[in-house]
Amino acid sequence: MSNNFVVPRFFAQAVPPYTEGMRIGLLGGSFNPPHQAHRAISQFALKRLQLDRVWWLVTPGNPLKENGNLHELGERMQAARDVANDARIEVSCLESVIRTRYTIDTINTLRRRLSGLRFVWIMGADNLAQFHRWQHWRRIADQVPIAVIDRPPQSFRALASPAAQALARYRLPENKATLLADQPPPAWVFLTGMKLNLSSTGLRNPDGSWKGTK
Repeated sequence: MSNNFVVPRFFAQAVPPYTEGMRIGLLGGSFNPPHQAHRAISQFALKRLQLDRVWWLVTPGNPLKENGNLHELGERMQAARDVANDARIEVSCLESVIRTRYTIDTINTLRRRLSGLRFVWIMGADNLAQFHRWQHWRRIADQVPIAVIDRPPQSFRALASPAAQALARYRLPENKATLLADQPPPAWVFLTGMKLNLSSTGLRNPDGSWKGTK
């Protein structure tokens, strides 16, 4: 899907405040619903990668998931802001503005329009396990450094995945994680030590409503 029609004014409204040279972590997802693990992962990444900000990119819909129970974007955005509750975590609807559901389009747009920022893509180990199914995943790895947050019991499956194997020689030692944002891609690091392990799936009722909101 092309994003060549993006109007700068709308793009600016969807991009959180920043200053040149910032180190920005990008955490994409449906946030259906957002939860404390999203916040914990972001704060973990802020510390371990020495980031200035983490932007939550609330997607219009994940191409690899069933979106029938997806709540309205505005509802998910507001819930994400409520959960984040941290001045260093910003919530954005950028993918809705540029009309894409694909990470490669998002990264290309951000790198083209915000070339003075240093981006790191953040994902859980469960996403690394299926990264090879993402559209143009090799191009994603070539465009931006990637931080993978361990989510037991997904560790072995993630590190044995096709993407992890293909990118093995570009993996940084965990004790070099603070250097990731400055590395030319492809570059990635696998971060261990996260204890909280929630999922959005586990926080939804069978009818798709969010637990505690009926």
